[in-house]
Amino acid sequence: MKAIVIGAGVGGLAAALALKAHGVAVQILEQAPEIREVGAGLQISPNGLAVLRALGVEAGLARIAVRGQATVLRDYRRTAEVLRMDLTGAASPGRFYYVHRADLIDLLARAVRAEGVQISLLQEVAKVTPGTSPRLHMANGADMTADLIIGADGLHSAVRHALNGEDAPVFTGQVAWRALVPSDGSWPDEAHVQMGPGRHMVTYPLRGGQLINIVAVQERRAWVAEGWSHQDDPDNLRAAFADFGGRAAKLLPQVTDAGLWGLFRHPVAKVWQRDNVALMGDAAHPTLPFLAQGANLALEDAWVLAACLGSGRDDPAAALARYQNARRDRAVRVIEAANGNAWKFHLQSPLLRNAAQLGLRLVDRVAPDRMLRGFDWLYRLDVTAGGPRELYHPP
Repeated sequence: MKAIVIGAGVGGLAAALALKAHGVAVQILEQAPEIREVGAGLQISPNGLAVLRALGVEAGLARIAVRGQATVLRDYRRTAEVLRMDLTGAASPGRFYYVHRADLIDLLARAVRAEGVQISLLQEVAKVTPGTSPRLHMANGADMTADLIIGADGLHSAVRHALNGEDAPVFTGQVAWRALVPSDGSWPDEAHVQMGPGRHMVTYPLRGGQLINIVAVQERRAWVAEGWSHQDDPDNLRAAFADFGGRAAKLLPQVTDAGLWGLFRHPVAKVWQRDNVALMGDAAHPTLPFLAQGANLALEDAWVLAACLGSGRDDPAAALARYQNARRDRAVRVIEAANGNAWKFHLQSPLLRNAAQLGLRLVDRVAPDRMLRGFDWLYRLDVTAGGPRELYHPP
């Protein structure tokens, strides 16, 4: 079997590694002139780490990433903790890492090349035609074919369009800034969430604690187009969060470059596979960044897709159907949970906000592991561990 993977992001590179491990010949097409990743930080949770472990790159990740010790919630003005989730104690489902996107992309790209997988750059796909021998029509006029075409090509996927036609993303009424600032060395290896009226800010360290990653989300009626490449004046970010105290007040004066993008809800694709063409990652199920699961879901997809094909090579159509059946409900549940976090972080009423924070403090005091255990369904799923029953019907 020969497969072409479109897209050299986290999901596409992981899929290539997993497919190669299951005996599939793979080529990766990437439209960019080099393997690179814009954006900044990623949080790798135990469910995604299980895939990186199975792909043989966990040790490499540990060298380039910061191991997360806790997730801490705070009010936007007060410095006292509202809730602390210990990521290293008895209740922890495994290791959490904070990693720069570019570092993870580089790690996976080197692993892919070490396995002899070809990565072809400057390859823009104009159209995809599913079929017995699915075909790619390239922007330069060339055509390519393979036994299987996998779309790991993100939000504006040509493969998704071929399988599902146009969809209508809905603006959430929220925009987000991303920024990186140097650390003074005093920041703990923790992810901090400061919650305010109509806004929240997430910060955590990268690259051995040398950098601090900032993601700041604001509700607004005006919006910007989707994507990672829209630059904004850092003063706009500072103005939007001028009343935030604590760590935010220390970091925002240092911001010199800020990316801004609008947050949109896309429907989970109805059709993930047909006629030897399949979707994965953001191309199948874009998610909002309120649960830090975009990359982790893509990693899960990569492994399950390869495992289904590896065990069902005599009937690829049935194997691809098993892949969609195994993954779609999981993706929907994660996306719904991420959507639900937005309003919880952004309570406008001081009365509601204070009541909610009081409730969280009581939970933290009486049952400190309760919040983290509430995510066991998410973090404890290891798609690499079981046989067909566990793989295709995850809990």
